[in-house]
Amino acid sequence: MNAGFSKILSHEEAEGLRDNGWRAADLHVHTSCSRDVLSADPLSPRSLYRKARALGMDFVTFTDHDTMAAFDILGKEDGLVSGVEIKVKDPEAVGHTIHVNVFDLDREQFLALEDLATKGDLHCFLDFLKENDLPFVYNHPLWFEKGERPNLAAVPEIVKLFSAVEYNMNLIGRKNEITMELAFKYGKGLVAATDTHSGRIGRVYTLARGDTFTEFFNNIRNGNSYIVVEDLTREDVVEETNAWIGLIFSTALVQDPSCSTGINYLDKTIHILSSETLRDFPRIGRMVMNLAYRISNSGLPAALYFRSEGALLPEIENQLKLALREKVL
Repeated sequence: MNAGFSKILSHEEAEGLRDNGWRAADLHVHTSCSRDVLSADPLSPRSLYRKARALGMDFVTFTDHDTMAAFDILGKEDGLVSGVEIKVKDPEAVGHTIHVNVFDLDREQFLALEDLATKGDLHCFLDFLKENDLPFVYNHPLWFEKGERPNLAAVPEIVKLFSAVEYNMNLIGRKNEITMELAFKYGKGLVAATDTHSGRIGRVYTLARGDTFTEFFNNIRNGNSYIVVEDLTREDVVEETNAWIGLIFSTALVQDPSCSTGINYLDKTIHILSSETLRDFPRIGRMVMNLAYRISNSGLPAALYFRSEGALLPEIENQLKLALREKVL
């Protein structure tokens, strides 16, 4: 069983390690190439790459939804590692959609994985990853697609199939604690990631040694790593919402109607602002912006988000209690 993966460091403690050859990476970041991210320059691959490097991320990867377009834009850059987030729904083995981050892959491998994901066979998908020796992570095990009824009993079985799982900054603390408990129980590596859709890269990250990304990730899955984390607060949700609002109103926005921030009132604001009619009336636009900020700063969207995040928690606790108590042979 891995021994080191569960070590959590403060930002101050992490700085000491980074001065002694440990590498840092935020392994779950979305750019404007993702369908649920605004088409704004601060969220472009180029801008986020520069920001990540300025923040001291030694390895930079982008994990857009089912696309590697960011890497076509960037080409080769120091510390840049290809990545993608792929959705897999296996009705038999799982029952609900899971998200998998894959790293250091080429275009041909990506297309093969997309094809396997479409077929909905998780075991064939994972076999391909292992046969090609690709680094991969089970993302946010206790986050589920809107409208899906999760098969909670399958979560521990899925964790067993992965070498690393994710501590996700967008989830409430208890969900991440349960993920850590599962990782510890089954001897899995752990990464910490922001999963940012608004450019807040590097707020949490993973530390490991390695001159190459392969060495870096091998140390993660072998437990020779640390995570630097922050539990989600209401203030974080307000800050995230305000970041979205600022981006919306600073951009000549022509947004895909399917774009979703996960915050209902903000989605409605985006769709309203996408209309040509409203953009022709800047005074009304400013009124809408001020109203959006007032609602955000009231904390109401944050409270609703925490309420929705906690809705399944009693069921999750009950369903996974037995799995966490069972001994691993």
